[in-house]
Amino acid sequence: MKSPAAEPGTPGAKRSHLGLVLGALLAGGLLIGNGAIGTSGPPSPDDASAVAAPGPGGGGSPLNRAVPTVIRIPAIAVNARIVGVGVSPQGELDVPPAERNTAGWNTEAVTPGQTGTAVVVGHVDSKDGPAVFYELGRLGKGAKIEIARRDGRTAVFTTYAVRTYDRDDFPATRVYGNSDQPELRVITCGGRFDPGSGYSGNIVVYARLTATR
Repeated sequence: MKSPAAEPGTPGAKRSHLGLVLGALLAGGLLIGNGAIGTSGPPSPDDASAVAAPGPGGGGSPLNRAVPTVIRIPAIAVNARIVGVGVSPQGELDVPPAERNTAGWNTEAVTPGQTGTAVVVGHVDSKDGPAVFYELGRLGKGAKIEIARRDGRTAVFTTYAVRTYDRDDFPATRVYGNSDQPELRVITCGGRFDPGSGYSGNIVVYARLTATR
């Protein structure tokens, strides 16, 4: 993980393009699922959470760039470290470590709390059972997501939509598109699992910065 002094600036057009490639990779189910739980798959968002409504008004001022270190989602008992996940020149996203309590932050995007859309990804399961984001589909609108950062600040986000997208119809621009306020996407595999083709889609949590401390 890069030191604060070596961190790149706010992503520009190149990084936006890589974000779209990342969307394609996620849609292909290549990132974060092993199907160890069986064919029923992880929990899915309910109908109310699945409606993509406008996010809540921001309640926190944007923060400067600082590497995220921990993600906490109290509603589903997530308290996990965050590691940087790079993107190759070919647009291939590195896979985060398979440890139960580890998530990955896309280093080609903004850091959580900056103006723009930050992206955190994680495994849904492993050969040993449920992984860090197995319960992600249980989140509803209004849930809190806390991101601790290396600068000592914590960015608090509030969810405003939780969606499941089929891997063949992943709306990359909608998920990763630029924003004029601090946004967060938390993503894992979702849908049904097929041993031959993997999970049928991805669960995407949409959240907006509502507080800092």
